Amino acid sequence: MAGNEKKADISMTGNKSGKPSIDGKTLKRLMSYIVGRHKLTFFMVVVCILISSCTVVVSSLFLQILIDNYITPMLSEVNPSFAPLLKTIIMLGCLYLVGVLSTFAYNKMMIKISQGTLKAIRDDMFTHMQTLPIRYFDTHTHGDVMSHYTNDTDTLRQFISQALPQFISAVVTIVVVIVSMLVNSIPLTILVLAVTCIMQIVSKKIGGASARYFIRQQITIGKVTGFIEEMINGQKVIKVFCHEDEAKYDFDKNNEMLCSDATNANKYGNILMPAISQLGNLQYVLIALIGGFLALRGIGGITVGMIVAFLNLSKTFCMPVSQIAQQISMIAMALAGAERIFGLIDEKAEEDEGDVTLVRVKCDDKELNNKEADNKDARMVFIAGEVTETTDKDGRWAWKCRKADNTTGYILLRGKVVFDDVIFGYNENKIILNNINLWAKSGQKIAFVGATGAGKTTITNLINRFYDINSGNIFYDGISIDRIKKDDLRHSLGIVLQDVNLFTGTIMDNIRYGNLLATDEECIKAAKLANADDFITRLPDGYQTVLTQNGASLSQGQRQLISIARAAVANPPVMILDEATSSIDTRTEALVQRGMDNLMKGRTVFVIAHRLSTVRNSDAIMVLDHGNIIERGSHDELIASKGTYYSLYTGAFELS
Repeated sequence: MAGNEKKADISMTGNKSGKPSIDGKTLKRLMSYIVGRHKLTFFMVVVCILISSCTVVVSSLFLQILIDNYITPMLSEVNPSFAPLLKTIIMLGCLYLVGVLSTFAYNKMMIKISQGTLKAIRDDMFTHMQTLPIRYFDTHTHGDVMSHYTNDTDTLRQFISQALPQFISAVVTIVVVIVSMLVNSIPLTILVLAVTCIMQIVSKKIGGASARYFIRQQITIGKVTGFIEEMINGQKVIKVFCHEDEAKYDFDKNNEMLCSDATNANKYGNILMPAISQLGNLQYVLIALIGGFLALRGIGGITVGMIVAFLNLSKTFCMPVSQIAQQISMIAMALAGAERIFGLIDEKAEEDEGDVTLVRVKCDDKELNNKEADNKDARMVFIAGEVTETTDKDGRWAWKCRKADNTTGYILLRGKVVFDDVIFGYNENKIILNNINLWAKSGQKIAFVGATGAGKTTITNLINRFYDINSGNIFYDGISIDRIKKDDLRHSLGIVLQDVNLFTGTIMDNIRYGNLLATDEECIKAAKLANADDFITRLPDGYQTVLTQNGASLSQGQRQLISIARAAVANPPVMILDEATSSIDTRTEALVQRGMDNLMKGRTVFVIAHRLSTVRNSDAIMVLDHGNIIERGSHDELIASKGTYYSLYTGAFELS
């Protein structure tokens, strides 16, 4: 992870020196979300910004007209008429009103654009996240992933709703002001531009440092968020081992890093504006002095009204320049957040090249049951009779695939699984499973026992293709599983895990999670099958009891029974039970075990167990050690051989 973080830090800063840079590709991609999805609205925003900026400049030029054409001549008149002046002031007021309405309009439209853009980005992130392989979540902290949805999207909100319209407004204003100043006085324009160059140098130095620390702050926030989440999840462990002080110390280190980066970022950010403002004030004074001198000398046709107008134009010019300087940090931070978000969106999705699908069929094949469909080899047995696909629940599940002659064939889903010389490692340098050969006929119960890290769970993870094997083959009903579409493959499998995950919602909703089309009656039937109905009906709200925080109000055994009911309502032909009773007491285990026994009837079952008493009735028991199957056979056969299993069962040595 450290390597990944280092890589991310370099990519977000733009170069190894850590200096912020604007990634053109990231900016272009971000703008495609903003502009591409809100073309008309964004066009109206630009128009309103143009009107608003022009009104500011025109109002400054109006001062020259007021002074030179009205106020100065009226000073020499005995009975001056105020009607023309009043008319001009009313026009000026209307102009200001148009500017205010335009500013209000584009800010309101930018809110709509920003929220719509963030919704689209969050939708794309979450949608793509569902396509990522399990490996991604094994290598990225949950806190870091969460920061994409919180901190990173918040920086984009600030960029879209504030920084972007201000930047456009600033650019338009600068262009219009420069043109206006050049038309009025070239010498004074040169003076303004000279001071502006100094401003840019100052903003580059100070703003660059601020942006660099803002980027570091964004990365550090992700680390702190991940740490806090980890500590929240591990509160029981922390308190059991009295590690509160150590946790505080580790948090202080992470928080100190965040504090340092945030302090430096805001320190330079807060220095920038006063520095630019003071340079603006200096420019204001120089224009007054030099403009007054030129006016008194009659050089360049400069009038008092022109000087006053230039003073306002220079102020109008400095404001957008300072705004651009102020937005450097925000833009850099937003692009860093955007790069992190796009990094998630660009993560390689879980590959699925399978063409075999799962369908319901009605078939007429009288000889089907007499065929050698449950042999231990990888032979595919196609239905020979007439087959009709159906959506009827009474239809039998079958694999739809292409035969060697390129015609469509159907294979009944039986749950026969064969491992043929399977080699697997989470990375190429560390092999977990070595030449695994095993087979499970339809309806058999296969148990895996062995020490922690022996590879038991890894085998089950390979069956549902959470990971792909390095070499060898895995066959499911004679079909290589890499030919089966992953969604269809996993639809045929049910899993009961040791660590139960329950979602916020009613108990009925959590049971129905196994089959979203299941009726209430089917969910209740599944609960009865799992021996969960008794305790559920005794709850105040029964099946409508709302669960929160992963079912914290229930015991571990009750949560496990709901998990079994969830698997039961899915009614899969193959079940995987991953140490489902290892963390509950023996009394509850008996109840859970009866529920699992009911669930296992008529199915191919793979059981991982530490308690060997739960696997005595297995058709075959595989003893694993460091990724190798060292023993296999029934309970009686393994006891008779007096090998490793015998030693484990009799207590000669225990599983670690």
